[in-house]
Amino acid sequence: MTMSYNSDNIFAKILRGEIPCHKVYEDDKTLAFMDVMPQATGHVLVVPKYQAVELTDLPLEYATAVIATAQKIIKAQRKALGVNGVVQMQLNHQDAGQSVFHYHLHLIPSHVHELGKHEGSFADPDELALLASKISAKIDDGVVTA
Repeated sequence: MTMSYNSDNIFAKILRGEIPCHKVYEDDKTLAFMDVMPQATGHVLVVPKYQAVELTDLPLEYATAVIATAQKIIKAQRKALGVNGVVQMQLNHQDAGQSVFHYHLHLIPSHVHELGKHEGSFADPDELALLASKISAKIDDGVVTA
């Protein structure tokens, strides 16, 4: 059973511009930005611009948009960071480990057995800004936002 959406969650605040983020990419249905508590260097989150707690709450058009954005980001991560392995992770419900209750997809350049602890520590903001710029510059569709 899913919970009701709380519009005060941190990702909703980021989408409204109330909290800054290190933006990698944005279009009309999605926003991709650096995770401030990364499990590996280059960890990006993709969120829909729709109030959904988890995948079961997300309309198909937004789920499709998240996957399309994820494809762009993964290709850019590989080019910018020189990595091939990218863990794609999405958690549904607190029982699965979801801690921010706005649907989001993790794109983590790493091997699943080398991942750092989720929410272990904050990354250096200057490093995140540099990584966001480096990854966004490699997005193929020409839509680069930083």
